[in-house]
Amino acid sequence: MRVGIGYDIHPLIRGRLLILGGVQIDHPEGLDGHSDADVLTHAVIDALLGAAGLGDIGTMFPADDVRFKNASSLDMLSSAVDRLREAGVRVVNVDCTVIAQAPQLMPHLAAMKRNLTERLGTDDVNVKGKSPEGIGSLGASAGIAAQAVAAVDEA
Repeated sequence: MRVGIGYDIHPLIRGRLLILGGVQIDHPEGLDGHSDADVLTHAVIDALLGAAGLGDIGTMFPADDVRFKNASSLDMLSSAVDRLREAGVRVVNVDCTVIAQAPQLMPHLAAMKRNLTERLGTDDVNVKGKSPEGIGSLGASAGIAAQAVAAVDEA
């Protein structure tokens, strides 16, 4: 068994949809980034690729590649899981945390978990939301961050 850690952070800006774990959340700002900027899904992708020894999200989905402009991060996750399968690796479990002052995440966590579970091919997925309690730039609602830990094994 191998374990990988993923992390992502993006600033919040006006004029973008807020997507977390593939769930569109009603909020006046969205995350700025090349794809849909879904920090939760990006952290999961990084954790999986790291656990499998297959690089990172920037290597697989370069930010300067027009194919990924406004791309769905859930589609990117599916591609990453396909790459793991090709390498003879299966996802065992994923545990992740989204850190955001706003919006309130609790009403959306179950839908995020469903989306990730569907793409990962395992029921062992956990999604948590945490508040930075007003501390630092995340506490000032300047952005949203996510962390993920993934365990993989030979298929």
